[in-house]
Parts: sequence; structure tokens; C-alpha cells
Amino acid sequence: MLVKKPSSAPTLKDAVWVDLVNPTDAERAEVERAFGLALPTRADIEEIETSSRVYVENDALYLSTPMLTGDDCLTHGLTAVGFVLTRTCLVTLRFAQVSAFDHLVDKAEKTAEPKASDAFLQLLETVVDHAADALEHAGAELENISHRAFRAERPRKRDHEKTSEALRTALRHLGRMSDGISHLRDSLLGMARIAAFVHETARETHLGGEQPRLNAIKGDITSLNDYQAHLIAKVQFLLDATLGFINIQQNDIVKTLTIVSVAGVPPVLIAGIYGMNFRVMPELAWPLGYPYALALIVVSTLVPLAWLKWRGWM
Repeated sequence: MLVKKPSSAPTLKDAVWVDLVNPTDAERAEVERAFGLALPTRADIEEIETSSRVYVENDALYLSTPMLTGDDCLTHGLTAVGFVLTRTCLVTLRFAQVSAFDHLVDKAEKTAEPKASDAFLQLLETVVDHAADALEHAGAELENISHRAFRAERPRKRDHEKTSEALRTALRHLGRMSDGISHLRDSLLGMARIAAFVHETARETHLGGEQPRLNAIKGDITSLNDYQAHLIAKVQFLLDATLGFINIQQNDIVKTLTIVSVAGVPPVLIAGIYGMNFRVMPELAWPLGYPYALALIVVSTLVPLAWLKWRGWM
């Protein structure tokens, strides 16, 4: 439990920001007694309906949202985070390490926070900044995938195994990208709900003078949502392109097998004819019958191949 309070504050009740990380029952009870609050449980914080995520009770704002734990959506997941904001104190509840919180905690330990509302808004701004960093990282990863897909040298026809492995890797990477960006979308959606709700209730609560900062936060979230939608569209495009490359590779393999089949039918037919056990076959008594049959098999193989080459199908 991190407690941020002025140096002159002798007790927990005078704290500006209390950050509960996987709080025990004793820690929850201590904070509830100090501020006269009923802190939400983890189940309450993880509720998905809007009425359970943002509401006002006894002049205190109760807010919750899923939040990305780090700056990389590929390697970090979501965790539920709750906020309880009163006129004098901000209480946050989380159940995993969140890079945005850790960054602000380090900053808060070096500076004095004048108001709980200022700490809350700084926390929102920091979370939005980290979401922007995560989106920028995702955009860079997608640009690398796009470069490898469309600007790399054409693989040699013999490297089917390497090409197949590269395509499988691209599909797995795109799947992780889609999953990570969807996590970012959930986080931004939750932050947008919080910002909109706090902005709408600012006049009735103690945040009436913070509307310019709230407007800036809402604008940043809107722009990030637009960029996130662009990245989702790019993921879908790259996924379609990768599946198209897989279809092309499969068509090349099927074409090769078809050519082999077409070229192999005439010699098999000739060999089958001369393999019949008829009593009267003129070529059986002919001294050049065997070389003749072999030459006929070779010619019947080369003629279809030459025709396919002439038509440009090889």
C-alpha cells in the first residue's frame, strides 16, 4: 500500500493518494475507517456494465476500468483498476503492477501533490500517455510486418518450407497484434467512459474547475481511438494479405502437382499398352521394339511439358 500525503500529515486520514495493490482485508478495513468509505471489491471493479463502472455515492466518485499493465500490448495484458475520489483523497485499487501507476508513484514520491483531484487527473493523463506509447509500438510492429510482406525480396521457388514457416509466423504475430490492440481498445473505452462521466458530473462534484484538463484528456482519448481503429483495419488488411500469400503458395504447389500428373499420363499409358500380355503384338518380335517404346515414352513426356511451357503455365 502506497500512501502519498504531505510531509505535515501525521496520519493516514490526511493522505492525498492511497494506492492499494492486492490489498489485504486489514488494509482495506484501515482505509475504510480512515476515510469513511466503502471500498469496492475486486468483483465490483471487474463488472462490465457502465452503471457499475462509473457512479457517484455520498459525494465520492467510484470509477473502474480495465487497464493495460505495460507499454507493449503484445506482451502485457489487462487488469481491473478502481478509483475512489473524494474532495480530499484519491484511493486506487489494482491487482497487478501497472507501468503508468509505477511511473506516477515514482514521480509522486519526489513531489508534493496539492490536491487529490490533481493526482487523479495526472493519473489519467499518465495512463493516456502510456496507451499512446503502446499504440505507437503496435504501429511500428505492423509497419515491420508490412515491410516484410510487401517489400522483401521474392522468395525462391525452392524455399517452400522457409516461406511456409514465415507465413505461419506472420499469422501468429498478427493474431497477437489483434489481441493486443483489442486490449488497448478495452482500456481506451474504459478511460473514455471515466473522462466523459467525470466531465458531465464536474459541476455537481469537486471537479468543476478541472473541465479544461478533462476536455484535453477526452480529446486525446478520441484521437487514440481513431488511431486504434486505423491499426485494427491495418491488421485485417495484413491478415487478408497473408492468407492471400498462403493461397498463392498452395496454388503453386497444386499447379506443380497438376503439371506432373499431366506429363505423367501419356508415358504411363504407353507403358501400360506395351505391358499387355497379348499373344500377337508386332513390336514384340521387332529388334528395335524396346528402344522404340522407351523413345516414345520420353517424347510423350516432353511434348506436354513443351506445350505447358508455351502456354506460360510453367
